[in-house]
Amino acid sequence: HMKLMCDIVALGFQTDKTRVATLLLCRDISGLFYPFLDVRNAHHSASHDDKSEDFHRVTEYYVSQFAYLADRLSKMPEGDGSVLDHSCLLFLNNMWSGSRHDSSKVPLLTCGGLSGRVQTGRVLDYTQKPDDERKLCGLYLSILQAMGVPAEKFGDAEMALAGF
Repeated sequence: HMKLMCDIVALGFQTDKTRVATLLLCRDISGLFYPFLDVRNAHHSASHDDKSEDFHRVTEYYVSQFAYLADRLSKMPEGDGSVLDHSCLLFLNNMWSGSRHDSSKVPLLTCGGLSGRVQTGRVLDYTQKPDDERKLCGLYLSILQAMGVPAEKFGDAEMALAGF
């Protein structure tokens, strides 16, 4: 199901039917089981033991779906590059630590360069920045501005992330 949804997003981008998509691979309180990953716990209960092998396998599976979508887009020619070169994919988890219900920081990945407007191949660490300089909505604002949307604020952020 997840791979099929990634394919639908890729086709939407390739055919230019849309350039904005949200793909929720799993709800936070999902009771999905992953026997094909040799995981015995449901996703949600596995997340409460976020250092366990079960949670590691589930997380790796989700990241592999993100990689699958990125790979599909990278193989679709478009203009002077690929669909991925002209896109920005964002993958994130809503928690840093499920065992502590800590969402004060969230792990995330971006992929694609938005036609050269986003520098790729780097790690940005905002964990030592003050709260107002590391808001997730600041990332969303940064992406909007890179897409050419003249937004001055988004959600609770009134400034884009420095260095994005």
